[in-house]
Amino acid sequence: MQTSITGQQFIGGQRTATGEAQLRSIAAADGHVHPTAFFQATPEEVQQAVAAANRAYSSYRQLSPSTRADFLEQIAAEIDALGDDFIADVVRETALPAARIMGERGRTSGQLRLFAAVLRRGDFLDARIDPAQPDRSPLPRADIRLVNIGVGPVAVFGASNFPLAFSVAGGDTASALAAGCPVVVKAHSSHMITAEWVGQAIERAIVKTGMPAGVFNMVYGSRVGEDLVRAPDIKAVGFTGSLSGGRALCDLAAARPEPIPVFAEMSSINPVWMMPQALHVRHASLAKDLAGSVTMGCGQFCTNPGLILAIDSPETELFINELQTAMAAIPDQVMLNRQILGHYQQGIARLLATPGITQLHGGEAAEGKARAHVLRATPELLFHPEKLLEAEVFGPATVVVTVPNVEMLQRFFHAIQGQLTITLQGEPDDLHAHPELLSALEQRSGRLLLNGYPTGVEVCDAMVHGGPYPATSDARGTSVGTLSIRRFLRPVCFQNYPDTLLPPALQNSNPLGILRLIDGQMTRAPLSN
Repeated sequence: MQTSITGQQFIGGQRTATGEAQLRSIAAADGHVHPTAFFQATPEEVQQAVAAANRAYSSYRQLSPSTRADFLEQIAAEIDALGDDFIADVVRETALPAARIMGERGRTSGQLRLFAAVLRRGDFLDARIDPAQPDRSPLPRADIRLVNIGVGPVAVFGASNFPLAFSVAGGDTASALAAGCPVVVKAHSSHMITAEWVGQAIERAIVKTGMPAGVFNMVYGSRVGEDLVRAPDIKAVGFTGSLSGGRALCDLAAARPEPIPVFAEMSSINPVWMMPQALHVRHASLAKDLAGSVTMGCGQFCTNPGLILAIDSPETELFINELQTAMAAIPDQVMLNRQILGHYQQGIARLLATPGITQLHGGEAAEGKARAHVLRATPELLFHPEKLLEAEVFGPATVVVTVPNVEMLQRFFHAIQGQLTITLQGEPDDLHAHPELLSALEQRSGRLLLNGYPTGVEVCDAMVHGGPYPATSDARGTSVGTLSIRRFLRPVCFQNYPDTLLPPALQNSNPLGILRLIDGQMTRAPLSN
């Protein structure tokens, strides 16, 4: 599949370029500048993209779930059909290996197909019917029915670390489109050519399935996010990125005349507790596997394990020595862009400037690359008033803290900020010794792992990629898994409506054939007139 890169905005099924051609795609590995210039979106173009999405909303949301499912499956097919030139462009922009890109493409198309299955299943509608009880005493009950509908146009911010799975056709876009919400995507400036490839694939799917023009829109530029979030017709925002960026969007959205939700996945250090019996039995394998998790993808995962906790013991020291050796074997790597590399280097420098933190492995890397780091901090720093050890360092680094007793760890876990993940490496005796801790961890994290590593987030019905602030801006949601569709839905209640005017999900005959809650019972049976 060939494509022509134009660098123009995607607005209502058309390409526009009224701004300046001043944006360039820069190769992550060598800094080479691509000859194609991308156009900075003007404020007017942002408004046009939002208006196009809003026009599409009225008709798109009325389409049957199966029709929207066909659309998602066609997007998946178009993305899967992209060839070697596409893979080469993504590799150039991100420095990620081709195998990783192909795997991420499979995840991207797979989650689109998964949401298609959700649409056909119908449980996202949460259809509820409480039939009228005219003879109820002392007061009759009206006929009351509920169904979920899409909230309206959604702004999606492409993420830097997943150029496909968290970007133009990633989880936010897939779940919003599944919910019946058109999208306006702000393409990430680090991989604009990648974004264009995927944007054109979505446009082909729109044409082939007869979707309304404007169901997908995309703008380029480094100063368009504020205009996008402030646009009155945007009804929700999906974001994956830094704490500062996500918080800025939340503040903008809250200050609007009509505040809207921002579902921002932002910051997590993903602590791992190496429990005593686990270290006694398998300290060598734990060190090797942990090093692989910390440095996977050059540490550029939201779930990178950035804080390792253990109780003082000879086995703990053996583990730390083996972790140093394993990390030292990791070659320097290229990060997604020079800005991320700079932030990583600054984060390491900040930690090393803190009294009580020492470097176990690290140092200067080759030019333009990142070196894996293992740092060790004194246990008192776990309770530093500025929470220094809870500030994410995005990259291949982790901090080890050993404590004299389990009581100190329990105190820390009761005080820690919200996390995407918390991991326990433990044997049965470890877990049985601390049942009260497991309950406390539920209050601090969106996903609890036992004897695994948080890097590698399965896309499935039961996955939660979220957590209490500052991991996310709203702990009730997830940005991975089918539950993420709920972020872009709202319930609507119909009282005493005639059957012919009800949404299909609520009509007596149940034309969608879905499970519904009728008078307190789950059933697919039609409701008699």
